[in-house]
Amino acid sequence: MALKKQNSESQSKSKKSLSSHVKKAMKKYYQDLNSVEPNGVYDFVMGEVEPELLIATMRFANNNQSKAAKYLGLNRATLRKKLLKYKIHSDL
Repeated sequence: MALKKQNSESQSKSKKSLSSHVKKAMKKYYQDLNSVEPNGVYDFVMGEVEPELLIATMRFANNNQSKAAKYLGLNRATLRKKLLKYKIHSDL
């Protein structure tokens, strides 16, 4: 039980850290627009963030797609589609 609580706490800290970076980056992004109206922000952000998440996770999983999919909470077929979408090769 203590291990589960510790994992939960460390994940919470990681989320806070990541979310604070996202918050800062998005604030800067909107400030830098200088009155230009944004378009497609969600797809833009996901296109910037998702490939890096996939690459980091594939490296962490030693390029094992089954493990990486498990870590990400995806099924392997979905992970494979995303890797193809972003042209991420398994020789990371």
